[in-house]
Amino acid sequence: QVQLVESGGGLVQPGGSLRLSCAASGRTSATYNMGWFRQAPGKEREFVGAIPWSGVIAFYADSVKGRFTISKDNAKRTVYLQMNSLNYEDTAVYYCAADKDPYRRSRLANAYDYWGQGTQVTVSS
Repeated sequence: QVQLVESGGGLVQPGGSLRLSCAASGRTSATYNMGWFRQAPGKEREFVGAIPWSGVIAFYADSVKGRFTISKDNAKRTVYLQMNSLNYEDTAVYYCAADKDPYRRSRLANAYDYWGQGTQVTVSS
């Protein structure tokens, strides 16, 4: 079993920045693909980006490309989501997820096997 715990959410003004963290514990594997998703009220869960534990190249949704950056610290088993130039449309609960198949590189929520509890990000003036 894998446990994922997100942190770092909060209230930020438009144009501001936040960094989310996702700490993994349990039977984690260096081959997992680690993803970030978000869900706004009344909307479906949306892919934000992902990075393989074993790699360094992340891939992103078009809506966040150039503004969000995913990184990781393998020693700490932590994945980060740096969010810059935030706007109102970025308001959502953000989730960290792990896919046991590192080659799938999926953008679909149902491809991911483990999920964190989510952390709220609110962009408001």
